[in-house]
Amino acid sequence: MNSPPDNSDRRHILSVVLEDYCHVGPVSRVVPRSYWHRFESRVERNTERTLDLLDEMGCKATFFILGWIAEHQPDVVAEVARRGHEVASKGFWHRSIRAMTPEEFREDVSRSKRAIEAAAGVEVRGFRIPRGGFGERDLWALKVLLSEGYAYDSSLRPLGSAFSDEPFRRFIHRHEINGDAIWEVPLSTWKLGPLCLPISGGNFVRQLPHAFVRRALDEWEREHNDPIVFYFHIWELDPEQPRITAVSQLQSIRQYRNLKAMTERIRYYLKKYRFGTVADYLELGPAPVVDVQPVTPLPLSSVPASGLIPAVREHDGPLVPITVVVPCYNEEATLGYLSNTLNSFSDGMKNSYQTTFLFVDDGSSDGTWARLNALFGNRPDCALLRHAQNRGVAATVLSGIRHAKTDIVCVIDCDGTYDPLQLQKMIPMLQPGIDLVTASPYHPDGRVLNLPPWRLILSKGLSVIYRFVHRHKLATYTSCFRVYRRQAVDKIVLRDERFVGVTELLSRIDAGGGGVVECPAIMEVRLLGTSKMKTLKTIKGHLGHLTRLIGARLIGERIFKPSLPTPARLGGMLSGPGAGKEAHKGG
Repeated sequence: MNSPPDNSDRRHILSVVLEDYCHVGPVSRVVPRSYWHRFESRVERNTERTLDLLDEMGCKATFFILGWIAEHQPDVVAEVARRGHEVASKGFWHRSIRAMTPEEFREDVSRSKRAIEAAAGVEVRGFRIPRGGFGERDLWALKVLLSEGYAYDSSLRPLGSAFSDEPFRRFIHRHEINGDAIWEVPLSTWKLGPLCLPISGGNFVRQLPHAFVRRALDEWEREHNDPIVFYFHIWELDPEQPRITAVSQLQSIRQYRNLKAMTERIRYYLKKYRFGTVADYLELGPAPVVDVQPVTPLPLSSVPASGLIPAVREHDGPLVPITVVVPCYNEEATLGYLSNTLNSFSDGMKNSYQTTFLFVDDGSSDGTWARLNALFGNRPDCALLRHAQNRGVAATVLSGIRHAKTDIVCVIDCDGTYDPLQLQKMIPMLQPGIDLVTASPYHPDGRVLNLPPWRLILSKGLSVIYRFVHRHKLATYTSCFRVYRRQAVDKIVLRDERFVGVTELLSRIDAGGGGVVECPAIMEVRLLGTSKMKTLKTIKGHLGHLTRLIGARLIGERIFKPSLPTPARLGGMLSGPGAGKEAHKGG
């Protein structure tokens, strides 16, 4: 054991991880990196909050920054450097070392270094792996880092019994490589018998009892000459961050538990201990100024995606006018995500289609209408429509179709369960004689991602039964994500205006001799907010609809006769100027 250190003027190491709430491990199973751009970024406000806290406490820190953020929000990185903190790399994508080949790792650390240097204007000398840490069989990565110009690494995780035969790995040391060396700065651990336990910040400070962490850090300071290497994430100071509801309960605990307490816990440790940067402790001197050209952000097309999402295609000839109807009900929390998603959709469709978005608020009781106006009210390609009271998703779909100015009307989910770019494959299927193209995740070539098994069984089971009572034998009858021919459906009046009415729309087209086709598609679990579907009520509604369809087949009666919407059905449907005449635009 080391002799007791003199703590009178002792300085420890503070590191801050600069990444957003949607980038991290607990949500990665449901949030692929191709979706990062869809989430409302909270990086700027959380970085500012963190910098203000460090100024308040008189601390300097090493910021390990995700390269993707440096490319997309370089001003944030520049502000960190301007406020006197060290900038270091957290890699480009949020991946573990085991998820990359040596070649991919080299490209990742090289690109992140260039992006951060271009944003900050100073050399990047440190690295920490974004997810997990380096184990005993990952030390090859240190050679790559050294060759890419890094002076130190902070990725080793001597947890449990790892590195038990090399106890020096728990502390700051030089790793020799062919006559050269790179500094290793592992996060601090607490030795309990033969095991090393994590104590040095982030998730461990949030989850473990405060008294336990205090005791462990006090013991480290008493017994070791090496500094405590402490860290936290900027998003951990943001208890108001959006909740990604698709994650498991365990991952939700990892991500959100004790966020409200985290700022005060961090303030406690910043007040108790004196902290500085890794570079200061290693006496590397000020980071040299570098002149690196700004890095062009990676295009979305470079991010791996499913083969069911078609690549953006060039289009010859005039643009095809389409309307995209977006039903909304109490979706205030998801509209920022939707806005970013639709921006990408517009960019992908601009060479083929002239798109108008028609948002229909189904009598929301939250701030949906105000948020719709703030996001879309002044856009020339958007129109807003509002029901005076909540009527149901099928009624909302029909309102949008009736107010569309184009013959081709697409309907998408507000919650993002289908990637709108899948419309690129669906719209061309609306050939002469076809009145409806429906997305089909249950098609043999379709896919369902992260949906609860009970819901998958229920929906697939309904579709199997519906096959027996429809002319068109489909794999999916319940999807809301569709392309309609407006003149084939705008006169339909529904018996059920809620979720079951979406299937009823298909049934009426089918019974009336219209053409229906399905397109293999990907359906994903909702990421933000909660579903508005009342499960038992919806099951009851489907059973009633099936009963009517089966009864009609048994007696040979056509129960779905053409009908027109009556004034009584339309009365009171809309609110705002132009109600009952045309979509209400903004305000």
